[in-house]
Amino acid sequence: MSAKVVAPLLTRQALRFGISGLLATGLHVIVAMAFIQFAMPAPAIANGVAFVVATTFSYLVNTMWSFSNPLHGRNLFRYCVVSSVGLALAMMVSGGAEQYGLHYMWGIFLVVLTVPPVTFLLHSFWTYR
Repeated sequence: MSAKVVAPLLTRQALRFGISGLLATGLHVIVAMAFIQFAMPAPAIANGVAFVVATTFSYLVNTMWSFSNPLHGRNLFRYCVVSSVGLALAMMVSGGAEQYGLHYMWGIFLVVLTVPPVTFLLHSFWTYR
């Protein structure tokens, strides 16, 4: 593909990926809050359940909408690998911010700046190729 075709495609995918991420984050919050309120008041378990629900939603929406791919075991496996890389990166970035004595909000800010672009690029050039 030529650069004239690839750039608009990546822009569209990135926009859709961002929207999907916001929706998945909102779903995570709703599921965690509902779980704590109505099922079990254990935040760690509630967030674990919410993470699984949001990640499943994210895989489905990103696969079919953001990247216009069919659901397939191969891209599911790769999606899970990239999600795990994103989780590890988020923990390293926020842990690094803490090591430097930064306020926890700086850690969150740095995670938001680094994790979505890295996971988007990994999905674009590996998960869905």
